[in-house]
Amino acid sequence: MADGGEPGTVRPGGRTARVREAVLRAAEDALTEQGFTGLDLADIARRAGVGKTTVYRRWATVTGLVADLLADMAEQSAPRTETGTLLGDLTANARLVQRTLTDPRQGPLFTALIAAAAGDPRTAAALHRFYDIRVREWAPCVRQAAERGEVPEGTDPQEVIRAVSAPLYYHLLISGAPLDEATALRAAEAAATAARAGVFVRS
Repeated sequence: MADGGEPGTVRPGGRTARVREAVLRAAEDALTEQGFTGLDLADIARRAGVGKTTVYRRWATVTGLVADLLADMAEQSAPRTETGTLLGDLTANARLVQRTLTDPRQGPLFTALIAAAAGDPRTAAALHRFYDIRVREWAPCVRQAAERGEVPEGTDPQEVIRAVSAPLYYHLLISGAPLDEATALRAAEAAATAARAGVFVRS
């Protein structure tokens, strides 16, 4: 591609946009049901009701399709909430992550994508780009908190945001403990308390 991007990352319009939407939703279904190793472009084309040639020409590989799926998920994610306080903003972030990971469709999808990333470098790179976009979108709430004097100057915004979501993903993937609203609130409060104490100040 001329821009050096992954296959399928050019944003289309019109009928092409509708085809992309159908294929990405079909890829979500297949990934959730079968996992990464079960993905097949021909099967996804069948599910989406489009020609195999169209899918192969646009995405070329399963990895290219997954990269585009992650890009689409980043685009569709809910925007950052501004509450006027660090704890309020971090709580909004934690609740968004918690609702996403416990959603009947999104939760299994993220689990499958993370599992795929563990064994496929290109999928891992796409997943890293997805989370980088989300972290950078929420980072301004920490900078605003620093301007209000809620956290020390030099606090690393991205590390604070990562500290909010990390325990939620631990519950999802490792501990098996309930991933409920109370868990989200604890994660936000812990990150806010640590940030106020200067834990995330850049050395």
